[in-house]
Amino acid sequence: MKKLAAVILAAGLGTRMKSGMAKVLHPILGRPMLSWPLEAVKPLKPSVISVVVGHQGDKVEAAFSSERGLVFATQKQMLGTADAFKTGIEPIRGFDGIVLVINGDMPLTRTETLKNFIAAHRKSKNALTVGTFITNAPGSYGRIIRDGSRILGIVEKKDATPQQLAITEVNGGIYVIEPEVLPLLERITNNNAAGEYYLTDMVGLAVSAGMKVGGYVVDEEDLFGVNSRRELAGAAAILRRRMLNDLMDSGVTVMHPESAFIQPGIAVGRDTVIYPNVVIEGASSIGEGCVIYPGVRLVNAVIGNRVKVKDSTLIEESTVGDGCSVGPFAHIRPGSVLKNDVKVGNFVELKKAVMEDGAKASHLSYLGDAQIGRNVNIGAGTITCNYDGKKKHKTTIGDGVFIGSDTQLVAPVTVGDGAYVGAGSTITADVPPGALAISRVRQRNIADWVSRKANSGSK
Repeated sequence: MKKLAAVILAAGLGTRMKSGMAKVLHPILGRPMLSWPLEAVKPLKPSVISVVVGHQGDKVEAAFSSERGLVFATQKQMLGTADAFKTGIEPIRGFDGIVLVINGDMPLTRTETLKNFIAAHRKSKNALTVGTFITNAPGSYGRIIRDGSRILGIVEKKDATPQQLAITEVNGGIYVIEPEVLPLLERITNNNAAGEYYLTDMVGLAVSAGMKVGGYVVDEEDLFGVNSRRELAGAAAILRRRMLNDLMDSGVTVMHPESAFIQPGIAVGRDTVIYPNVVIEGASSIGEGCVIYPGVRLVNAVIGNRVKVKDSTLIEESTVGDGCSVGPFAHIRPGSVLKNDVKVGNFVELKKAVMEDGAKASHLSYLGDAQIGRNVNIGAGTITCNYDGKKKHKTTIGDGVFIGSDTQLVAPVTVGDGAYVGAGSTITADVPPGALAISRVRQRNIADWVSRKANSGSK
């Protein structure tokens, strides 16, 4: 079996995007558009992937500099798709195998589609196979010209006759090409309405040379090309639908798929329920049997099993263990770790805080740069005063500690195992294990103060 090389055409200006950014760098579900066809091609294990860049080519290369097996070829002038393809095969000149051509603005193409496409090409023993699709709105796509089952050529819209414009089978922009076809590139001219060198002209030249040319009909959705912001949003909606369908098929309940935004590659365990208006991004993962309530946003968050994340909670770059409850209206900032069965309640903010098993902070607290032991209870309004204006300092709270409401813990400070801190205290020194720390002033009641104040005010 011949080896495979892939050429991805990604040099277009993308003028209809009306953007200062290269079209293929526009993000779809958190990833550059070009990454989607690239990820579809990789499982085919091509010997090389040549990416043709042009407009802002340096930025495109920089965005994919960590990718292995890629070579970049720069199309210096936008002279058409045939010129772009010639540029793309220059780095693989002498490659003795078949070449897959795909556009960089086709994020919906799936690996399985490409596998079937290449398999059909090989089975038919074609010299050239064109990926086509049937549509009731052919628009600006090149029309497929056939004589019965034989493909004779492709006519671009600008050059088509009225009869040809009525054809509903169109060019999908993907090709599989045998080595013997490549010399025909030199015979392509720009004698057309656009004055460009069309890769589609290779089809007619191959037919004229007596080579076998075939067409493989692909689902229209797979060959969807993005040329505008509307089409970008449309592609994102389709990709999101596919991913959510996969999640639901795996045993996840997504209550309102239309409003759930979940980036690709995120693992969600079975029997987890995701409410409307949830955003899950980055390298996040969610275990089994969780409930993610409305308005939650997870960014690079690792969520264990049987976790409840309640309404309007933000968790960033943190880990939440099994059986925890977080929110509503909680903010878990980067570097925080909630071990098992931890409760973080409404309007609680954590930053680089570790809460051991069974610890609770149920209301209105800020806990930053803190190590909080097992089964600790943090009262409402507690603050770790971790910043002295120049440096951050750590607060350490031992196992089984009870922190009364409205407590300020001025770091660096340690509260020993089993200690109690009275409500309203400001703790500036370490508290020994088992001790009670109280720093508030002694209460003094002044009898008849209200009536005396009222009488003095009336004079």
